[in-house]
Amino acid sequence: MAEFIKIYPDKPSEAAIAKVVKVLQNGGLVIYPTDTVYGLGCDITNSRALEKIAKIKGIKLEKANFSFICHDLSNLSDYVRQIDTATFKILKRALPGPYTFILPGNNNLPKEFKKKTTVGIRVPDNNIILEIVRQLGNPVVSTSIHDDDDVIEYTTDPELIFEKWQNLVDMVIDGGYGDNVGSTIIDLSEHEPVIIREGKGDIDVL
Repeated sequence: MAEFIKIYPDKPSEAAIAKVVKVLQNGGLVIYPTDTVYGLGCDITNSRALEKIAKIKGIKLEKANFSFICHDLSNLSDYVRQIDTATFKILKRALPGPYTFILPGNNNLPKEFKKKTTVGIRVPDNNIILEIVRQLGNPVVSTSIHDDDDVIEYTTDPELIFEKWQNLVDMVIDGGYGDNVGSTIIDLSEHEPVIIREGKGDIDVL
């Protein structure tokens, strides 16, 4: 059964964050708050954990469109090909924030994602997940727990999230009520920005 841990977003406890990081380093799956819906994630470097998430989502890992949660834009060059100044300015303006940006991937992508030409990057405006990623030292691979068939409370209320997911994951973080609107997804991998999904993030950022 998963561990249920309360972390306050205003000032996340170092000890609590360290506990989450340890679970991730050991290949565990964690549900955590973001600035949109609660997310399900694992350490990007752990193949078995990635497989587990793909299985839960009912998809083949190589076909999965997971996003990478980074602490800030300094992580970008690890997985993203060099981007032009105009693209970087959009990212700088929008992040941290409720956006997923699709960017051209480089040759350093984990082997599970080698066939992908693009990668989705998130820098959420949420201290809990940003601190987790900072302490972990590399991105967290993330997917939303939001399901269109779900009762809203099961994706926004941490106690109900725990009730539903406790036998599938290793830890559920209670960081307060989540939102039920996903991130705005913008494709910046070509010459012109393309809005893939309008979500919580304002498209005026472009």
